[in-house]
Amino acid sequence: MLNDEPSIEKLRWIMSQLRDPITGCPWDLKQDFASITSHTIEEAYEVVDAIEQGDFVELEKELGDLLFQVIFYSQLGQEQQYFDFDSVITAICEKLIRRHPHVFAQANFHSDAEIKANWENEKILERQQKSQREMANTTDKQNLSLLADIPKNLPALSQAAKIQKRCAHVGFDWHNINDVFAKIEEEVQEVKDELEAKSLNKKALAEELGDLMFAVVNLCRHAKEDPETLLRQANKKFTKRFHGVEAQVHQSGKSFTEHDLAELENYWQQVKNQERKAS
Repeated sequence: MLNDEPSIEKLRWIMSQLRDPITGCPWDLKQDFASITSHTIEEAYEVVDAIEQGDFVELEKELGDLLFQVIFYSQLGQEQQYFDFDSVITAICEKLIRRHPHVFAQANFHSDAEIKANWENEKILERQQKSQREMANTTDKQNLSLLADIPKNLPALSQAAKIQKRCAHVGFDWHNINDVFAKIEEEVQEVKDELEAKSLNKKALAEELGDLMFAVVNLCRHAKEDPETLLRQANKKFTKRFHGVEAQVHQSGKSFTEHDLAELENYWQQVKNQERKAS
């Protein structure tokens, strides 16, 4: 296999060699499902970063690293007789065919909304089946929460959007964007009330700030935008502009602390004006 052309089978063989109890790599042999999760998250973010940078040479490498994570988990699953790579492939093939009856069966959908509704309905059935398996030994088979299987390790913005999307699918949602704005205004006022109180209640303030952020995520969702992506883009934009401010501070011959806020704001506005001219 060592001299064979690159393929999935060769990659699986490489993984098996790394995990060989006698001749394998000591680091790989020490790993388990939990120990490599942080690497999986890191690799996923590196894929996203390469896409955002438009670096397709790097993306090719990062996708390989992410694929290797799937191979690693599959090897661990095979060793412990939970599952293997073939069963992973079988599961995703069956899921994709089941969730796309308009492509692989005779279903007819006439809009993106109908396609999305079918997708969500299929996911609900899958969640119910999963919950029923998990609750097989209990008498409480009716309490199958829509939110039960949302990953706890999702970035908070993505998690909030997923929670809201699940609730919206069953009708628990604002019907128009004006109601969403009204909710944001309500949450802003509650934050102000906490800040203006005679004695600061940090716990209450933190709760109100969280509610405000949750409401803003709702606005993003109603605008059909992904809040995680939007904040990443805002971070990138701010970082780029701040680099421009830093350049002007350096050119001035003075340190940051020798500038007042008005001077720094002036630099910021100059950077923004340069962006507008360049666009």
